[in-house]
Amino acid sequence: MSAATVTARPRDRRAEPGGERSLPLERLERLCDPGSFAPLRSAAISTALGDRAEAGDGVLAGAGIVGGHRVFCYAQDPAFLGGSLGAAHADSIVRVMRMAGEAGAPVVGFVESGGARLQEGHEALAGYGRIFRASVELSERVPQIAVVTGVSAGGGAYSPALTDLVVMTESARMFLTGPRVVKAALGEEISMSELGGPAVHARNGVCQLVAADEVAAADLARRLLGLLPHRFGTRPPRHQEPAEAPTGDPAASVPADPRRVYDVRKPARCIVDPGSLLELSPDWSRNMVTALATLGGRPIGLLANQPRHLGGVIDAAAAEKAALFVSACDRFGLPLAVLVDTPGFMPGARQERDGVIRHGASLLRAFAAARVPKVTVVLRKAYGGAVITMNSRDLGADLVFAWPGAEIGIMAAGQAVEIANRRDLERADGDGVREASRDALAAEYSDRHLAATRAAASGFVDEVIEPIDTRARLDWALAALERR
Repeated sequence: MSAATVTARPRDRRAEPGGERSLPLERLERLCDPGSFAPLRSAAISTALGDRAEAGDGVLAGAGIVGGHRVFCYAQDPAFLGGSLGAAHADSIVRVMRMAGEAGAPVVGFVESGGARLQEGHEALAGYGRIFRASVELSERVPQIAVVTGVSAGGGAYSPALTDLVVMTESARMFLTGPRVVKAALGEEISMSELGGPAVHARNGVCQLVAADEVAAADLARRLLGLLPHRFGTRPPRHQEPAEAPTGDPAASVPADPRRVYDVRKPARCIVDPGSLLELSPDWSRNMVTALATLGGRPIGLLANQPRHLGGVIDAAAAEKAALFVSACDRFGLPLAVLVDTPGFMPGARQERDGVIRHGASLLRAFAAARVPKVTVVLRKAYGGAVITMNSRDLGADLVFAWPGAEIGIMAAGQAVEIANRRDLERADGDGVREASRDALAAEYSDRHLAATRAAASGFVDEVIEPIDTRARLDWALAALERR
């Protein structure tokens, strides 16, 4: 690789919604540690300097250092034929990806492309095919991050979707077919933002993070790289342990009444290292929280039911989101901390039509197959198939903790007695007597079948812990389970 120094020409800014545009070189230098980026070949230098007639062909590729570790990266240039991809353009990207695989280093791509270059026909399509194949080959070797900075269409949308994590700026647009094609094919008038803006892809799970601008996007990419391994099969980098542990009792924000809602991110922040929680896909299936964080300086994946939305029930979308996250953490080598508070799976014809069985099975499969340490904490309630699906001991959890007031069982006590004691309740004389009888039966059922201490006695739970001890017990468990 050439170690030549690239001197950028005066900034060629182009207007963009929400701010100014950066040159490809500026994007890559912003990602990398100061002075560490080096281009892949001299032709790329010509592109960076504006001589776009040279063989750089609208993309700048090379390698640099992020946080002291090698990273391979590239940035497409929308000023050169709209960032469209031709054969030479594709060759530069594929070469960087293959070098990353050989070196065992992550890849970060700044994507902004109009798709395959019409002037090159089959050669352009073949270029995308090579990129897609290279990305899939890398998927079991090193982390891949895509930062979408502008309009990306066709193959320019598929390419980010094949990576591990996608960051979009607020001005980014991503779609397979643009508004003109939509209008011609369907007669539908729609803007680029409505068709493929970050608000769209944040809700459907295509992008995991949205940044205000390119500066914030580069910062997010750097932060992600600090939480991921440099190559799969190695441990993620250990962070310096915080000088002070988070303050506050995780249970302080959790109502005792299981019917009352709360934001599970509040107890989560009392458990992980201060300021480390980075939620992924926060607008997609908000009843399930997926996040990266550190605990005692150790990067982890955190999965939690979110009672603030739909009461924390698991629907088809939540199961899909969780399954993808668990599989990703397993690939990244990130241990999993699972916080459980769910009444079960969402019932109804719509959910069955949405394939809740298939998506629920995907989550079961992801947990059962995951090789990383997996520790579960039941905060308040866990009923039915969701108990198993949210990383039960018999599914493969290494350890399962529960708070003292947690209820764990087939279903809530009130529902259980309506089924098991239906005839007794029917014989009760008068509504008041029936209600009193139902309450008494429910209390008895809860004590005999749902109490956390009962679950611990049967071996379904390993230990009942005080909420204030959750961080310490998780830290101990993950240290004890750490794979050598």
